[in-house]
Amino acid sequence: MGFPGRIVNRTEAGRLLGEKLRGYAGRNDVIVLALPRGGVPVGYEIAKAIGAELDVFFVRKIGVPGFPELAMGAMASGGMPALNVQMVEEFGLSKEQVEAAILAGQREMARQEAAYRGRRPPLELKGKTVILVDDGIATGYTIRAAAEAARRMGAARVVVATGAAPVSTCERLQSEVDEVVSLITAQDFRAVGNYFEDFSQVSDEEVKRLLGKDTKAGVIQSTEPSFGD
Repeated sequence: MGFPGRIVNRTEAGRLLGEKLRGYAGRNDVIVLALPRGGVPVGYEIAKAIGAELDVFFVRKIGVPGFPELAMGAMASGGMPALNVQMVEEFGLSKEQVEAAILAGQREMARQEAAYRGRRPPLELKGKTVILVDDGIATGYTIRAAAEAARRMGAARVVVATGAAPVSTCERLQSEVDEVVSLITAQDFRAVGNYFEDFSQVSDEEVKRLLGKDTKAGVIQSTEPSFGD
């Protein structure tokens, strides 16, 4: 498992992942769901390569009150919040505090969905093969929350595709989803940005622009060299 060198940017990551996922090309039961914002340019290239629909799938950390950088859970589009009960107990948080944190997260997620998707309804996942995409994965907490939510929404098969991830995270994900595809896997994993030559921030405008483009016209026609799993 591995990748020779660094990935140029998110666009290249998506193109390389699209090649690895070419077995899903031309199928009408496949949906690509990208985690904003960094996952969207990657997901766009995958969706374009295999001729699938593209949408955003929101996952949001639930911060500990007073310590927002600490996650006591996560929530995803259409899914129930997943809480770290041990952390809730360690901080002595009341039911009201937890509910307030969840509500704040839900409101922000709804605001983001309205900003990115506008009036377009989310795609129906029931019976579909869902490819969840992020530019990189570290602990895997958010992508696992997304996978769980996709299952609850009726996805028949869940695939995770990413540019870079730790070996340990990939191994754990493989027991929870149907397939994991990562361009780079590392034992001594550093920050995701270290595995990209260009890891500049993705703007809201870029997310909306890519979501507004047609991805179902282009399907992989030729086989490019693979870089391995």
